[in-house]
Amino acid sequence: MNLVVSTVFVFILGTILGSFLNVVIYRLPRRLSVVRPGSRCPHCQTPIRSYDNIPLVSFLILRGRCRTCRALISWRYPLVEAAAGVLLASLWVHFAPSAAWVPFIADAVFALMLVAVFSIDLDHQIVPNAITYSGLAVGLLLAIPQGRAVPSVLSALGAGAFFLLIAILSRGGMGGGDIKLAAMMGAFLSWPAVAVALLLAFTLGAGGGLVLMGLRKRTRKDPIPFGPSLAVGGVIALFAADGLLRWYLNAP
Repeated sequence: MNLVVSTVFVFILGTILGSFLNVVIYRLPRRLSVVRPGSRCPHCQTPIRSYDNIPLVSFLILRGRCRTCRALISWRYPLVEAAAGVLLASLWVHFAPSAAWVPFIADAVFALMLVAVFSIDLDHQIVPNAITYSGLAVGLLLAIPQGRAVPSVLSALGAGAFFLLIAILSRGGMGGGDIKLAAMMGAFLSWPAVAVALLLAFTLGAGGGLVLMGLRKRTRKDPIPFGPSLAVGGVIALFAADGLLRWYLNAP
């Protein structure tokens, strides 16, 4: 199977996993099972049939509406599916030529978890323990066959401790979910990539906050979820940490 064909296959697989992520994103904050019952319209609760649940395709065929009640379907659903597909396909293109299967699986799991965190924290201002705890465990376990178990543990402890210190000094300015998410990111990325991710997150968070205040969408007293910034920083670091470090170290 050549790279083009396999990449298309991985993209399709990514959209399928993205469809499941949509279930996680909707149900996990509501403390609902992500397994049962099957997918339903959130408006009329009609079960969604298999032919109406094809990632990306069904949304286009139905023109973004429920077949039964004609309620609008959020654009979040196809965007999450597309993001998952693009991320997995991009990772496949990077790892497939060298047959680095364990790093591919680790980075794919990490990327999908970050997509879920981005959406959930944006909507509900929470980072579920179910994601951070399981992600931390998976990140540490998958670091073992890659020969970086110790760096993974140290990076997780370092990132978590750094955010805990910020939370203490700011008297609650940093949420507990963000602390656990930082530790999870350390487990997957290790040093120095996790430092790049966190620096990017602070930059994006500060910039986004200033923009929202400039548009009068938020004030200084309003809480702004930091999970989305961490998620974006993590994804960027996943693909570009080495390049960004080289650019920074070689900058005049």
